[in-house]
Amino acid sequence: MIPESARGVIESGKLAHLVTVEDDATPQVTCAWVGLENDDIVIGTLVDQRKLRNMRRNPRVSLSIETGGINPYGLNEYLVVNGRARVTEGGAPELLQRLAHVYIGPDAKFPPMDNPPPGFVTRIRAESIGGVGPWA
Repeated sequence: MIPESARGVIESGKLAHLVTVEDDATPQVTCAWVGLENDDIVIGTLVDQRKLRNMRRNPRVSLSIETGGINPYGLNEYLVVNGRARVTEGGAPELLQRLAHVYIGPDAKFPPMDNPPPGFVTRIRAESIGGVGPWA
């Protein structure tokens, strides 16, 4: 279960750093828009990318999101989520449009094309939550 304080960070419009595992066990990092659907963190991707291939092969992932806040000790707050990802086909344009209102603005149209491909939706189930902040 993701605590309310962490849910606020995930839905804040701050970019997430998504870490997946390459086939040679090295980390691969990319930035992503993230949102929530129930207790899953969701990411939309229009085309099949390295991060998707990595998650299909090894579903273990980590996400980090800086909040922009400072704790009472003067440390920058950030959220870290470790979990398992599941990639499904379809639904990316609708998810990306919803996230665009958070990341770009209320009038954003994204993807900025007619008839975008169905893409992929990644759902991440949190297994542990840490970082610096009230959720840790």
